[in-house]
Amino acid sequence: MNIIIAILIFSLIIIIHELGHFLLAKKNGIGVVEFSVGMGPRLFSFLRNGTRYSLKLFPIGGSCMMLGEDEENDDPNSFGKKGVWARISVIAAGPIFNFVLAFVLAMIVVGNVGYDPASILQVGEGTPAMEAGLQEGDVIIAMDGDSVDNGREVMFHLFFHPTTEKDVTLTINRAGEELKITITPEKNADGEYKMGFSPNLYRTKTIATTGEKMSALGVVKYSALEVKCWIVSAVQSVGGLLTGKVSTNDLAGPVAIVDMIGEGIDSTKSAGLSAVVIQLLYMSILLSANLGIMNLLPLPALDGGRLVFLIIEAVRGKPVDPKKEGFVHMIGLALLMLLMVFVMFNDVRKVFGLS
Repeated sequence: MNIIIAILIFSLIIIIHELGHFLLAKKNGIGVVEFSVGMGPRLFSFLRNGTRYSLKLFPIGGSCMMLGEDEENDDPNSFGKKGVWARISVIAAGPIFNFVLAFVLAMIVVGNVGYDPASILQVGEGTPAMEAGLQEGDVIIAMDGDSVDNGREVMFHLFFHPTTEKDVTLTINRAGEELKITITPEKNADGEYKMGFSPNLYRTKTIATTGEKMSALGVVKYSALEVKCWIVSAVQSVGGLLTGKVSTNDLAGPVAIVDMIGEGIDSTKSAGLSAVVIQLLYMSILLSANLGIMNLLPLPALDGGRLVFLIIEAVRGKPVDPKKEGFVHMIGLALLMLLMVFVMFNDVRKVFGLS
């Protein structure tokens, strides 16, 4: 059952991504050969205005095949015959639609369960946090100058900036008053530096807990902040992989995501169907935002790699040799497939506890 739910979530995210390409292609007069929901053999299809709309056997994702997208074509409606900025808009639309989807889903979640500020739930006795004056109920709004909008951003900050003996400066809101508190972490028996406080991580653990309700404008604001949170964390993760701060063992692929979805369902099913649905929507937010960022990476075969070539064309005033670009994308696709195999193997090893 968890696998079916995961497939449906992945499919929704990918279909919205392809819908972005499709709508902008149509808007710019680019011929779309086929727009399909699912993969594999066609179950049903019809032709309208030169585009075949298909429902395929396997409910995994979808595709948008544009005229002349991957080969030279002299048709005036082919992808390559349109202006460079039109083509840029078509390629960028896929990731942008993923961000739009994440925002729409975030409004549903925030509108139903509210906003979860980075409030302090507990301060340990005799800990550096207590000695610095941190109190239960304080709300963290910044850490070392980096803004914090919810409890997850506290977790992300500590992950990407592990605590050492170096002072950590918290900007907090206490009953409407903004204060700065400086905490000097202490090393515990395990050799880890700890500050001694627990922030609100309700939505990271389970969505079933109700947050703070707000106005319609507040829902829009905090939905945007929710999406921003996951976009920033995805960008930081990529940067961490490049700098070595994030291990390849931290990469999650389809197997790990299915496992994560299963854990999310198990953690909320006792609270009822509505809680399970909200939890799945929340997971869809982070997956959609992450897919948008991953697709914008300037790597061959991804939308970001295609955008690099289009931007070069816009600057030079002429396109890169299509054969050379095609070769780069082919090599990039091969490397991407190898990465997917590695991530899949890593997933299986972690999920099933293999050494």
